[in-house]
This record gives sequence, C-alpha cells and structure tokens, in this order.
Amino acid sequence: MQALVSLTPIAAVFLLLVVFRLPARLAMPLAWAYTVLIALFFWQVPLNMVAASSLQGLVIAFTLLYIVFGAILMLNTLTESGAVEVMRGAFSKITTDRRIQAIIVAWMFGAFIEGASGFGTPAAVAAPLLVVLGFPAAAAVLSALIIQSTPVSFGVVGTPVLLGVGSGLDHPEIHTFLGSSDMTSPEFTSYLQHIAGNIGIVHALIGTFIPLVMVIMLTRYFGEHKSWKEGLEAAPFAIFAGLVFTIPYALIANFVGPEFPSLISALLGLPIVVWAAKNRFLIPAKTWDFPQFADWEDSWIGESNRIKTVNSTRMSLLSAWLPYLVVALLLLVTRIWGSLKSLLTGESLTIYFDNILGTEIGTSLQPLYLPGTMFILAVIAAVFIQGIKPHNFTRAVKKSFITVAGAAFALGFAVPLVRIFINSGFNESGFASMPMVLARSTADLAQGAWPFFSAVIGALGAFIAGSNTISNMMFSFFQHQVALETGLPAAFIVALQAVGGAAGNMVCVHNVVAACATVGLLGVEGPMIRRVLLPLAYYLLAAGLIGLTAVYIFPL
Repeated sequence: MQALVSLTPIAAVFLLLVVFRLPARLAMPLAWAYTVLIALFFWQVPLNMVAASSLQGLVIAFTLLYIVFGAILMLNTLTESGAVEVMRGAFSKITTDRRIQAIIVAWMFGAFIEGASGFGTPAAVAAPLLVVLGFPAAAAVLSALIIQSTPVSFGVVGTPVLLGVGSGLDHPEIHTFLGSSDMTSPEFTSYLQHIAGNIGIVHALIGTFIPLVMVIMLTRYFGEHKSWKEGLEAAPFAIFAGLVFTIPYALIANFVGPEFPSLISALLGLPIVVWAAKNRFLIPAKTWDFPQFADWEDSWIGESNRIKTVNSTRMSLLSAWLPYLVVALLLLVTRIWGSLKSLLTGESLTIYFDNILGTEIGTSLQPLYLPGTMFILAVIAAVFIQGIKPHNFTRAVKKSFITVAGAAFALGFAVPLVRIFINSGFNESGFASMPMVLARSTADLAQGAWPFFSAVIGALGAFIAGSNTISNMMFSFFQHQVALETGLPAAFIVALQAVGGAAGNMVCVHNVVAACATVGLLGVEGPMIRRVLLPLAYYLLAAGLIGLTAVYIFPL
C-alpha cells in the first residue's frame, strides 16, 4: 500500500502533463496540492515540514529561473545586436544539414557545457543556439534534452559521482565493507574510481548512438516527410560523432578519474566533428532541412522563432561568438580553478536558509557561482564589444523578464512538489521516504532481475529530483546493499544507478520547463516529455541488457 500511494504523485504529474496534456502552469499546482495531501494525511508529515519543503523548493526554483533568465537575456541581446545573423551565416558555411548542425551544437558543445557546469545549463545554451541557426523551438528543445544523458554522470567536473555517489555511499556499513575510515581514505577513493570506470564503459556503449537517436527524432517529428529513414541516412556521421566523444570518455573515466570525462572528451571531439562536417566526411549526400516556416506546426514555434533579427554586416565572427565563448570560459574557470571556486562558494558569498520554519530542512544560494551570473557577465561584455545601443538592450531585458515570468509559475510548484516528495522521510508514521519505499518495493519484485531495473531506479530519482547528483545521493547506498543481499557485483550495480540517473535528466519536469522557457515555448511540456520518453526507453533498456549481460553472461 505504501508503494502504491508513493507512486501516485509521480503518476499524477505524468497523467496531467503527458496523458491529459495540460500545460505545466496548470498541471504542477494540481500535482503539488495532491502531493501535499498525501504527505499530510497518509505519510503524516508535519505541516511545518511540508511548508518548509515547499519554501526550500521555491529557493531552488529561483536558482533555475536565474539560469533561464541569463540564457534568454543572452539570446535576446545577441538578436538585438545582429550577432545572431552573423553566427547563422558562419554556421551555414560549415554545413547546412540540420542533422549535422544538431550534432555539433547539441551533442558536442552541449556535452562541453555539461562537463563544465551542469544545472540544466546545456539545454539553456544549446536550445537557443539551435533556434539562432533556424531550428523550430520544439526541435531545439528536443535535441537539447536528449543529450542530457551521456555527459551528465561526469558533469560539473564529476559532481554526480564525487558528491552524489560518494556521499550516498558514505555510510558506516560501506566503510566496514571496504575497510575504510571515511570518504578520503585510499580504499574508498579507489572504490569510487572503480565505480566511475564502470559508469564510463556503460555510458560509452549506450551513448555512442545518442547522436543517431537525436537526428532520427528530429526527422521523424520535424521533417517534411516525418521519416525515420532520413535520420538513419545520417547514421555514419552520427555514430562517428558518438565515438569521437565516448572513446576518450570511457578511457578518461577508467584511467584518470570522474572529474574530466565529459569536459575533455567534448573539447577533443568538437574540433574533430567540425572539421569532418566542413570536409563532408561521412556527410549524407542529400542535405536535410526543416519545412518552410509557413508550413511549421503551431506547436513547433516559440517566441524566439518570431523575433526579427537584425542584420550586422560590420560585426566580425569573433565578436558575434565572443559572448558564448566568455560563458564557456567563465564556467570552466570557476569550476576548475580551486581557489576561485572556494572564494565564490565560501561562507561570505553564500546565502543560507537554515532550519526553515524551525525544521531540519534548509538550503543555500551561491549567487556568484551560479551559471546565471556567468550569462549576465557575458551579456555585459557583449554590450560593450558589440556596441549595443541602450534602447536595444532595454528591449532585450524586458523581453527576457516577460519570458521568465511565464515559466516561473510552473517551476514555483514543480520544485516544491519534488522537495515534499524527497523530504517525506520526516514523518510521524514511521514510513521511509516515498522515493525509498518505491525503490525497496521494486527491488523486492525484481529479485535476480535487479541488474535490469537498477538504472530505472536511478532515472526515477532524477525524474523526481531533477538531478543525477540527488538521485545518486538518495539511492547509491540502497543499490549497494541490494546488490550485496542478492550476490550481485555492488560496484557495477551502483554504476547502473548513476547511468539511469543521468538518463532521467531527459524527462525531469523542471528541466523540460526550463529548456522550453529559454526559447519561449510554454504550455507544451507534456507532449515534449512524451517525445523524449522514447530516447529514455532506449537508454534504460540498453542499460538493463548490459547489466544482465555483465552479471549473468560475462560475469565481472
């Protein structure tokens, strides 16, 4: 009964968004209200705990909106300056094939941004860039969401593994099992590296085909002929682009560590893929494009597609691209340069929300470390470098606030819902938290088939929490103990958890809402999730089959 009831908040979100196709601004308040009732009356979570969780969620929602605002402001500012037209012209000289453009921008550049920043920033960067190149807003968001999978486990310089898995396994029983003292001991560090290596191999096997999955989805849903075949025609280049990223990715994960597989692999692969596209290496003979704008379906079009761009023949290509280069550099430096990171995340620059409403629940804000700040600094640089006039910049700011306001209401209920769900362990009923009840019930049902389902639990955690890191924190210890109880290789099962957690980012509600908001596409979150379910199913099915193979056919 606990498992069935704990499933209903997730089912409510799915039904309202995907089945009944309500816009998120209507679906999320209803789902939040239902979750509040379940928490209060079935789980017996005290009212102040429910309220504190909601307030905690509002703070987290603000951080997401801040990132979205920065990304939208960047797009609107560069549109006003004429940089958008310059970038579009330059990119068409590399390739006019939309499938190849999506691979370069979403897969390769998006992976780099994920490796440096995370927090949904890749979608906030890649989706607007694809719109700049002439993509329908819905196609841009779909592409950006699909790549929120393979690079995610080693995003933010390895945070989902180092912090997510690491803190999830920082438990007395694990330390006894390893003979370690704490997270810094050589035994624990070596074990975490072993898990990271497994994560890299599993992701590489699956992720090599993600660029192909992405272009197939593009041609099927946004092509004139709605054809799977037109996506398959790009298979040689798509798989090449996949391998260019995943081979160094797996090697770095196994022989260097979890900090740099996504970051360095993208940096190495991006120039190779651009060179290949420019020289038509493995490029399909027939160029593929979207239909004419007049033939686009209304659901494809976001406000960013309707913005009239400004021609700027005087602006150099370097000046046009510089703001995005500044963002990439700032994200990279602030995440890797230890002393600068320590300064920006230090107590003096952190806003704490401790013991909200007298509870154990709290959170914090690090304004100068958030990706939104990097976007705003890059926009300021663009104003001076590109000579943007005050009235143009003012117009860009107004448009950005209006767009963010549209997403604020949905996120303002979506994230509090998530926090109530996660914090439901603070209760008077004696029940475990809703996520843990779901996970334990699934494990009891799965038994020896657990390697097939462990990634599903990771994806469920990411769908609930909107974060691979949080999913790993919640479920790594659980996954490890289930593996030991059933005689399965624990390090590999935890790796499958992390892989599933990365894939779950594709469909988590606040990622979808935020990505849609960056291109002015609101009210279609349910259909977007429904489309991304197919790539998610591919990822989880592949991870499950790899899990069963590695455990029962070629035992580790």
